[in-house]
Amino acid sequence: MTDKAPWRRTVRQGLVCGALACGAAWGVGAQAQTVGAALGGLPPEIEAALARSKLPRDAISVLVADAQGGARTAPRLSYRAQVPVNPASVMKLVTTYAALDQLGPAYTWSTPVFVEGPVQGGSLKGNVYIQGQGDPKLVVERLWLLMRRLQTQGIQVIVGDIVLDRSAFDVPEQDPGRFDGEPLRPYNASPDALLLNYKSSVMTFVPDGPAGVARIQYDPPLAGVQRPATVALAAAGAECGDWRGALRAELGDPLKVSFQGAYPASCGERVWPVAYPAPRDFAARAVEGMWRELGGKLTGTVRDGKVPAGLKPAFVSTSPALAEVVRDVNKYSNNVMAQHVFLALARQKGGVATMDGAREALRQWWQARFADVDAPVPDNGAGLSREARVTALGLGRMLQSAWASPVMPELVASLPIAGVDGTLRRSQSRGAAHLKTGSLRDVMAVAGYVHAQSGKRYVLVAIVNHPNANAARPVLDAITDWAARD
Repeated sequence: MTDKAPWRRTVRQGLVCGALACGAAWGVGAQAQTVGAALGGLPPEIEAALARSKLPRDAISVLVADAQGGARTAPRLSYRAQVPVNPASVMKLVTTYAALDQLGPAYTWSTPVFVEGPVQGGSLKGNVYIQGQGDPKLVVERLWLLMRRLQTQGIQVIVGDIVLDRSAFDVPEQDPGRFDGEPLRPYNASPDALLLNYKSSVMTFVPDGPAGVARIQYDPPLAGVQRPATVALAAAGAECGDWRGALRAELGDPLKVSFQGAYPASCGERVWPVAYPAPRDFAARAVEGMWRELGGKLTGTVRDGKVPAGLKPAFVSTSPALAEVVRDVNKYSNNVMAQHVFLALARQKGGVATMDGAREALRQWWQARFADVDAPVPDNGAGLSREARVTALGLGRMLQSAWASPVMPELVASLPIAGVDGTLRRSQSRGAAHLKTGSLRDVMAVAGYVHAQSGKRYVLVAIVNHPNANAARPVLDAITDWAARD
């Protein structure tokens, strides 16, 4: 996801990795080959791409190495590979591989639902408890299924409250606009043990020419929020262009959505996801809204609380497997899902999940596998951070380990394919590659695997930290293409 605000600190820059230092990093037996590569500098086509993009050589860290190599195998290219840099969303690779390795691809999250009290004639004389345990994909369709399943318990009227138990996470409240001043962007959603639809509403606009309006579908329904069912169509012939701006939407009031503009019919059907302006209240409004839309009645309120000790669940909603969640995280760079995967590393140790617990779990895992390489600084595990740091060398070593791992197929399948899908759908690279992308205002990065013309597989890590990093896409494409030419 993109950081729209300029950094307020300078990314730490390091010196070019010296020949002997690079060689030492990959083992004494590989020093001679690595020295030769270092003395040659960057390949000419990469140098040329840097010049065209007006980026200095010290803005980039690069590692290209045999995927089946290791610490004692010389990399094909290593440049500033030991310098800690901000990887942006490429940090998600560390989080997702650690989770696949420790939790297993079949790992799931549970959301138990408890019914307290007798059910008579369709009425529950008591409370319903929904206990969030960190499911990162409790989206609107699955919320609908959960509410329907509650009705199959014979309940149509709840003469009591719906209580939301979020105690599985101990994560401080976050200002959604803190990172970049964009609180209504879904990528800024913060973790929540009961995360519903990423704390975001989806507005779908469908033009109805004869009626002169665009009809609007809102998902999920939110109790107590006024939202218009239609918006006027723009004048005939109006171009689609900045259709969101043309709507002149007012979205900052938690209780009311309004549009002062019009919708261009030339846009056809469009979808606009928007984070709810009062994120802590979103789950309560979504649960009540969905319950009432399905015909259920509630005499009490939806509130936070804890499940009483000893109460047994009536049923459990189970998330998709971690392998599917990891695919969403990496293909589409979903930040809040990545943070939930990160927090799962802490929760598997038992007790309440915290960010500090997740960082410690990741540190221990890294030290057990890559003790000779500096551990990353993961911050929140998603890369939406100005504090996160990793080296190209560390990422490269981890990707080599992943290639030899039993979970390699799940990790590689989660990575965007150059020019095909996910965040690489518009890539101009001609090389065949599975690469995770990352971008912030001063960062652009890719990391993953390149399939060379020779049939070999290479690990590739390329990270640019520079105020002009948004011009680095051709440089990263040039590195990918160079790696593919074997």
